[in-house]
Amino acid sequence: MICIFPLRKHIHFSWIHTIFILMNNQDFFIHPSSVVDDGVFIGKGTRIWHFCHIMSGAKIGENCILGQNVFVGKDVLIGQNVKIQNNVSVYSGVLLEDDVFIGPSAVFTNVINPRSFIERKEEFKNTIVRKGASIGANATILCGIEIGKFAMIGAGAVVTKSVPDYALVVGNPAVQTGWVSKAGLKLNFNEKGFAACPEKGSLYKLEQNRVFPFSDL
Repeated sequence: MICIFPLRKHIHFSWIHTIFILMNNQDFFIHPSSVVDDGVFIGKGTRIWHFCHIMSGAKIGENCILGQNVFVGKDVLIGQNVKIQNNVSVYSGVLLEDDVFIGPSAVFTNVINPRSFIERKEEFKNTIVRKGASIGANATILCGIEIGKFAMIGAGAVVTKSVPDYALVVGNPAVQTGWVSKAGLKLNFNEKGFAACPEKGSLYKLEQNRVFPFSDL
């Protein structure tokens, strides 16, 4: 990981000087229109595009992509190979593990009962998006829940409760309609509870309403 601390509070790099920032033979890219506060850790190969704001204490892993107008709150943790599309705010209390995909204009929250006239910063609820999960465009994720590994959240879904590993959920409120493979393709289980990914051919087992890669059993 690379730390861009200490640098001045708001960093506005000119077009001339900002193509790649090189530190200790490691590199990442920050577009000059973006603002990065002190004490932010950014991993090698990560690219942060137009009009983003990364608040102090945030940690972003290697080879991530943050699209236009992404906000990352104070002390947020983002793993490696994470892709966050345009117009997404990742508020304090949200954890994104490795290989997560967040679609454009997806919404996270961190207070369950907000009021403009009541300060509830001490009541933030944590939201965890596990490794490999995908959240579709315009989906809303209520705080205090967990999105399981390699789960797939459909576009526009409103997710109000935790989602199991490999689950496919859609709608408002979101309901589970099936299971997907690591490649994001729907799994069709036979009478013995086995299914193969249509693309990769890898096997999965459905047991007690949970899905496992067959290699993990």
